[in-house]
Amino acid sequence: MKALKLLFATLIIGISFTSCSDDVHYIDDPYYVTLEDVVTAYDLWYIDYNSTIGTGDVPFLSRAFTISFINGKLYANNNLVDIGYTGNGYGIQIGYYDTYDGVLKIDHDIYGYYTLEVIQLSDDRIKIRDNYENVTYYLEGYQKYNFNYDQIFYDNIEYFLQEYDAWEKTYTSQEGEINEFDNENFLKFTPDNITTFYSSQDDFGTDIGEIYWDYVGDYYVANVQGYNNLKILTLDYDSWGNEEFELSVINDGKISLYHVESGTTYEFTGRGYIQYLKSSSSKSTIDEGRKRTKVHRETKIRRNLK
Repeated sequence: MKALKLLFATLIIGISFTSCSDDVHYIDDPYYVTLEDVVTAYDLWYIDYNSTIGTGDVPFLSRAFTISFINGKLYANNNLVDIGYTGNGYGIQIGYYDTYDGVLKIDHDIYGYYTLEVIQLSDDRIKIRDNYENVTYYLEGYQKYNFNYDQIFYDNIEYFLQEYDAWEKTYTSQEGEINEFDNENFLKFTPDNITTFYSSQDDFGTDIGEIYWDYVGDYYVANVQGYNNLKILTLDYDSWGNEEFELSVINDGKISLYHVESGTTYEFTGRGYIQYLKSSSSKSTIDEGRKRTKVHRETKIRRNLK
């Protein structure tokens, strides 16, 4: 295991000093901050994955959007579906932790034991380092009352698309020109090779396990300048080029895709919800491929914007 200690960037140990300030804590100070104080100071720690440094991986951190430390229990929001509601906003319990002697020890329900180094960077920002795996994660602290669950949802919407086994087309608008995408009835988004999607022209109502995925390609999601709840989804069809859509979320199980070129609006409904790292004997969905990756989202201007 990795022997790790809590480090404080602002800690100054001085025998001769007799005064203290709001920003400095001394070993003999009755208000000396412990590791337990640090990790429990906030309800939620958002994992700023794009700031991750190193080549290794701590799976329960790279697969989570937030983690919480509550009375020795470790919670995580691993899914975007129902984020803010699952576990009263904390997500699901994924294991246990202790902070004895300034060391963060994790007993994860699936991945086992980890010993991690915690470094406090500021009152609301820490980094967690695994020296053995050569990886460092940066976390930002929030209380539930001021945590923007909706923003986290839209900032990570490509992962929301991966939380269903399939998306079935359930509506096509009368407006819009006939185009090749009219024939695509099912979509599937996976994290294989960074971002991969599948599509199928099978009949509506086909069982998920019976769907024949007759096309596989790359996809990416980009921001729309000036809009937080609208994205550009691009599907790369080699046979007829890229298909570009304005993507908006209707609810946690339904999305709207406005086909930019034809002017057609489609709605897709999610089928086969995947709950990641579910601690039960039922459909446990620890998906080794479902891991967040550092991405640079290209900003595009929405077309036909009224």
